[in-house]
Amino acid sequence: MDKLVIEGGRPLSGTIVIQGAKNAALPILAASMLAYGTITIDHVPKLLDIDVMLNILRELGCRAEHTDGRVILETESAHTSHVPEALMRQMRSSIFLMGPLLARFGEVQVYQPGGCAIGERKIDLHLQGLQALGAEIEESGNRITCRAEKLYGADIHLSFPSVGATENIMMAAVLAEGRTTLTNAAREPEIADLQKFLNTMGAKIMGAGTDTITIDGVESLSPCQYQVIPDRIVTGTLMVAAAATRGQVTLQNTNAAHLSSLIHVMRRAGVQITVDGDIMKVGSSTRPKAVERIVTSPYPAFPTDLQSQIMVLLALSDGVSVLKETVFEGRLKHVDELSRMGADIRVDLNAAFIRGVPRLYGATVEATDLRAGAALVIAGLAAQGKTVVEQIHHIDRGYDQIETMLSRLGARISRYSPVPKQLI
Repeated sequence: MDKLVIEGGRPLSGTIVIQGAKNAALPILAASMLAYGTITIDHVPKLLDIDVMLNILRELGCRAEHTDGRVILETESAHTSHVPEALMRQMRSSIFLMGPLLARFGEVQVYQPGGCAIGERKIDLHLQGLQALGAEIEESGNRITCRAEKLYGADIHLSFPSVGATENIMMAAVLAEGRTTLTNAAREPEIADLQKFLNTMGAKIMGAGTDTITIDGVESLSPCQYQVIPDRIVTGTLMVAAAATRGQVTLQNTNAAHLSSLIHVMRRAGVQITVDGDIMKVGSSTRPKAVERIVTSPYPAFPTDLQSQIMVLLALSDGVSVLKETVFEGRLKHVDELSRMGADIRVDLNAAFIRGVPRLYGATVEATDLRAGAALVIAGLAAQGKTVVEQIHHIDRGYDQIETMLSRLGARISRYSPVPKQLI
């Protein structure tokens, strides 16, 4: 397995253009199945998760090319709605295909999805939403079959503002007969981007970005060209990396409005952040201050996808911080790895009590999931000495060549691919 080797202690400096958002591109690729023809999607990052989604679409009969950030997808040739189990096990976001495939074919067969082991992530809200639209659900082992000769608009209330369920219901409802009103919907920027994409193809959706979304069904959608929004989690990761290394970076193609909670926390920690349109400058020359209490929660609150990264900054701060994780119960596994680097963190249930230390020290650590891996990279950049991060296939799911991106900012980081021994 590949590893990242980091020589820490160098402040980051320079300019980076932020990649397109993985969490926007994946549902948009799935939603492309709702139209017949050639769809062009720009600013799509080169990631393992994107590769898996494109491979699934190819298995369904689509033709897909991904070159220089552009995906050209030919959907008219799709001929099946059976998503292969082996591919579904590689990525949780494959569940996004349920809604669009059901709407297009009247039937879809999927399997319980895989992905990062960060806690229990049931798909019951997805299934309840599709049932409300008129689907019949049949479960056999880990196989799920949904059937509906016709979908009908409905009033649907989510018991939790699930991003995936919100998006799946939106995609199924665009071709349903009548109006669907979805309340307690998730409000993430990626949902607003999906609405914009669907409306560009001819859908009639209002309210994405609020807790109530209204979808008026249409008879058909048309192919289009579209550009994905910037990745707020990659932006946030680089913001924290700049501050943790006491560097100065300029980030282009950003949307500060998508990161208001992180900006608020980092400014409380003493980090300097300036915003000019889509350009953000982030820097810190002194030790960060502790932040008394941070609680992760659905957008627009502090994002769970930046919890592990901000923990690195708090681990280096002056004072004691408390960070509470309320979204995923298994998302504090990186604490043990940070402790190996000298961090002073105590976990009690879903809360981390962080007593800042003056410095971290290089060590060999293991990425337990995507965002934990990013946090360990930040820790390695800020640490004294050499850090080796293993299991980096997790990181490759969400960051487009993270070592190349950070090297452009002056980091000493390289990817090591062990050569297998020749069989004798």
